[in-house]
Amino acid sequence: MLRNFLMALVGGLGWVLSAGAESPPNVVLIVSDDHHWGDYGFMGHEVVKTPHLDRLAAQSVTYPRGYVPSSLCCPSLATIISGLYPHQNFITSNDPPVVGGKKRRDLKDPAFVAGRERFNEHMDKLATLPRLLGAKGYLSFQTGKWWQGDFTRGGFTHGMTKGSRHGDEGLKIGREGMQPVVDFVDHAMAEKKPFLVWYAPLLPHDPHTPPERLLEKYRDKTPSIHVARYWAMVEWFDETCGELMQLLEDRKVAENTLVIYVCDNGWIQSEDKKVFAPRSKQSQYDGGLRTPIMVRWLGKVEPRKSEAVVSSIDIAPTVLKALGIPVVEGMQGVDLLDEAAVASRKTVFGEIFTHDSQDLEVPGASLRWRWVIDGDDKLIVPDARNEPDAVVELYDLVKDVDERNNLEGERPERVKELTAKLDAWWKP
Repeated sequence: MLRNFLMALVGGLGWVLSAGAESPPNVVLIVSDDHHWGDYGFMGHEVVKTPHLDRLAAQSVTYPRGYVPSSLCCPSLATIISGLYPHQNFITSNDPPVVGGKKRRDLKDPAFVAGRERFNEHMDKLATLPRLLGAKGYLSFQTGKWWQGDFTRGGFTHGMTKGSRHGDEGLKIGREGMQPVVDFVDHAMAEKKPFLVWYAPLLPHDPHTPPERLLEKYRDKTPSIHVARYWAMVEWFDETCGELMQLLEDRKVAENTLVIYVCDNGWIQSEDKKVFAPRSKQSQYDGGLRTPIMVRWLGKVEPRKSEAVVSSIDIAPTVLKALGIPVVEGMQGVDLLDEAAVASRKTVFGEIFTHDSQDLEVPGASLRWRWVIDGDDKLIVPDARNEPDAVVELYDLVKDVDERNNLEGERPERVKELTAKLDAWWKP
């Protein structure tokens, strides 16, 4: 089915990159890693410095109320690149099921290897952005986090990751410089090809090992060395984004490049440990799910700020619409550059699964929570199989940003209404 779709795309549209035609836009996807939604200057943080991302926000259609469907790296990234929810693309978790008491990080265990390969096979079947753009003559470059085997499994023409659990060589990007991205952009330009860059560095993700010059800026801003290190990592990540934006300017392609920013999932740094605090990564709360989403297209789209609730599920259709490529059947997102389409959608949905899959062929077997945001309200519905002791939760996200006052008992009709919307979207 995927092959037939791509052949029809090439043959039916016949987009020829001739010398006389306007060059199609390049695409750069910036994906932060383990980064709380409020930890940016433009989002109001009083200490953390993110001047380059602040500038990007000022140049973009910026959605401060963006979300990812799932608060875990692997399924979140698979959603971004495929435009499909985890229950649609079958990539629900970070790791395959634990078999026979083996530890999940025993990367050489045959059962673990086979499980990871099955995740990769699910990716093979998807009409990913690199595959769809490749049919239009694009070169594409994977760098940073990547869970689905060799970069080619996602349809990239070029890349760094060779096949380990979540990135191997790709994880050097940003932390050890930006040269691989520079080399790829120069190669694509020399070939006179439009390009897609997937920049998903292991930043500000742990290990939190920022340059000492950045750590010194934050040591006296907090009594917790763990928070200081995390804040310094955020600024380090911001610096690399600045280098990437400067590369586009230096190569005179900034105005012909669609830049999209998102974070894969949130992070709340524990004050007394190196780990993340509760109610962030892997959780059903905004601390793990919310992220600003930005779309920049200099000279083509007027910068503005929107308080509409949007989702990373919207990124793939936004790119396809901008490039004139048909949106793939099954994609439920909207074009983030279509103000009317964004305004007309009243709800966004999400789903959170177990870290280790319970069944690689049955997404519902790993489900922990489903959630929906409708207006100011957010409903969270647990799945009894994996969260038998959890309760239904309803929050007013405007009045209760930290989701502490559960209104489920006070507004039963609203719970019933939103549950019906969740079930109509997906009921395992």
